[in-house]
Amino acid sequence: MSDEKPGYRLLTGEDTHEFCVRVSKALAEGYVLYGSPAATFDPNTNRMLVAQAVVRPDFPKGN
Repeated sequence: MSDEKPGYRLLTGEDTHEFCVRVSKALAEGYVLYGSPAATFDPNTNRMLVAQAVVRPDFPKGN
């Protein structure tokens, strides 16, 4: 497997401090936020789930 970082990543998980740390780490690695975060409540587990897309700055933009 290549050590090259992917151009696009979708970070997902429970809305916790650890999730925020994961997003912050991606930003520190050079990724930038792509779009708005998404959130949903899972009533089966009583948890808030979140997602945030990040991209490399040189990632090709769609038309």
